[in-house]
Amino acid sequence: MPKTILFVEDEPTLQKVAGEILRQEGFIVKSATDGEEALRLIKTEKPDLVLLDLILPKKDGFEVLKEIKSDTQTKNIPVIILTNLESTQDVERALELGAMNYLVKANYELNDIVKRVKDVLK
Repeated sequence: MPKTILFVEDEPTLQKVAGEILRQEGFIVKSATDGEEALRLIKTEKPDLVLLDLILPKKDGFEVLKEIKSDTQTKNIPVIILTNLESTQDVERALELGAMNYLVKANYELNDIVKRVKDVLK
């Protein structure tokens, strides 16, 4: 059965391109463009993995991550951060909150991101 990924990203081009590549790899991809929509979808869809940007409208990725990990129904969903924030402080904060991986957009090709997603879902 195909795995479902929730891709939380407010940049439409990246969401479209990365979503397409993930679909080609056999994943079901759901999309959210802000933190509130992301949390709503996480509760209703129970995705197998969340690919989460940190800079989002309404609720930022840190808040979303905190809520995912503090809810008994969603706390075991793996979260990979995909962001432009590069500071050590942001990385440490995300990992402390329970993110499995922290990827800086500029440092990864889309294929690398897909590989990380596959590794986590194995």
